[in-house]
Amino acid sequence: DRARPPGIGQRAGRGPAGSRRTTFGVHGERSASGAAPYVAPGAPAAAAARTNTDVHLFYYPWYGSPAVAGSYRHWQQGGHTPPNDIGADLYPKFGAYDSGDLAGAVSQHMRWIQQSGAGVIVFSWWGQGSYEDQLAAGVLDTAARFGIKVAWHLEPYPGRTAASTVADVNYINSRYGGSPAFYRDAAHGNRGAFYVFESLRITDWTALEQVKSSSIVLAQTTDTSKVAHFGGMYTYDAIAGATAPGWKGAADFCNANGLVWAPSVGPGYIDDRAVPGNTTPTLARNNGATYDTEWQNALSAANGGPPSWVSVTSFNEWHEGSVLEPASSAPPAGFGYQTFNGAYGKTGVAAETAYLDRTKYWVDQFTGTTTPPNPNLALGKPITASSSTPGFWQYYANDGNALSYWESANNAFPQTLTLDLGAPLTSVSKIVLTLPPSSSWGTRTQTLTVKANQTPGWPYATIVGSRDYTFNPATGNTVTITFPPTSVRGLQLYFTGNTGWPAAQISEFQVYRT
Repeated sequence: DRARPPGIGQRAGRGPAGSRRTTFGVHGERSASGAAPYVAPGAPAAAAARTNTDVHLFYYPWYGSPAVAGSYRHWQQGGHTPPNDIGADLYPKFGAYDSGDLAGAVSQHMRWIQQSGAGVIVFSWWGQGSYEDQLAAGVLDTAARFGIKVAWHLEPYPGRTAASTVADVNYINSRYGGSPAFYRDAAHGNRGAFYVFESLRITDWTALEQVKSSSIVLAQTTDTSKVAHFGGMYTYDAIAGATAPGWKGAADFCNANGLVWAPSVGPGYIDDRAVPGNTTPTLARNNGATYDTEWQNALSAANGGPPSWVSVTSFNEWHEGSVLEPASSAPPAGFGYQTFNGAYGKTGVAAETAYLDRTKYWVDQFTGTTTPPNPNLALGKPITASSSTPGFWQYYANDGNALSYWESANNAFPQTLTLDLGAPLTSVSKIVLTLPPSSSWGTRTQTLTVKANQTPGWPYATIVGSRDYTFNPATGNTVTITFPPTSVRGLQLYFTGNTGWPAAQISEFQVYRT
């Protein structure tokens, strides 16, 4: 079993030991192990459901079956005998499936993930040449067909160090960075995301400075004294999410220091069959009430919410019973399996997808797409600018038309774009900025500060410090900025740079309430 640092829930599953370590070349070269960089297969795209890339599901590709892998992998954990007897307290609707069954299990996973509204899976990765590494390209290909993105969960394989983690990040970027499914966060410099499980096992992470420009590396902790050199924090623990210990301090620290805060929520936890005799406490699902509580904790202003991302433990960690993946409503008899029966008032087959559907509800709550909708408060409100290029006036920035845009005077930074939301004061927590969604607009990074005031004519105070935001046509030329709920009358964007044009440029300045 995996050991855990204090305060972190135990992970029941085991990854492969003895993963091969190598050194790596720059992007586009082969690694020392001879692994070629990813080449997109050009597979036809499946119809994409509406998903959100700020919600990430931890995803486990370590399962095997005789039909595909030649033998069972992981399902036998805890001394069990698949296919009917597996090391889990819930039984998959798919049975003891294989993570290499791309056309079957993995494609269905992507459909279910679409149904959940989440846009990113966080792929459990156990080192170069590991079983999971060998499956990564196929999972990326399948994810790409369904419009799902892939981030990375760097697991504690034997011998992992800060230096080997840097090598792993470089290897993953080089080998898989060409996939259309490779996740990059446009709101944080268009960088990939790497979650480091049990990061507290290593004390000196100075080496991460080598990959900061290309990658957001997250520490698994809420201890802000342990995250020097990291790009953010997450928690993973599905048990701790019920009480959110340390979340407010972690959120405030991340907001103040320009880091990503990605608290982890889960529907429950039970690993009794996978780890017989384990003393880790269980967390009952309570027919969905537990999951709702954890989402509320993640989004609550009292805990520093809304966060940059919400990470979900998990899509399919069956050993720990934290799954959203549909569990069979009629599992093999005689083994004591639980079911989702009763979740959110659903029974039988209808309950199998209850947690996918509830995830969609919470994704909508998080992203402001609920019905009734969380309206764009900036639409049509009075807007002023420090300057405008003739024909590209400031009122184009909140006219509801993404094709029209405001452009400031050229070669004259700094510049400002200011909204008056009117009285009374409004509590807001999210700004969405866009440029025209056209491939003719090359990727560009604009440097800006977000300021606010509460009384007309009063000075504007900074609520989000100066940061670089990358607008990329491949991701809709959209940037989302979140911050703790703040009561405001006016909002101002203060621009100091643009790598694509010597002026500030915005096609839509959208504002959403708490």
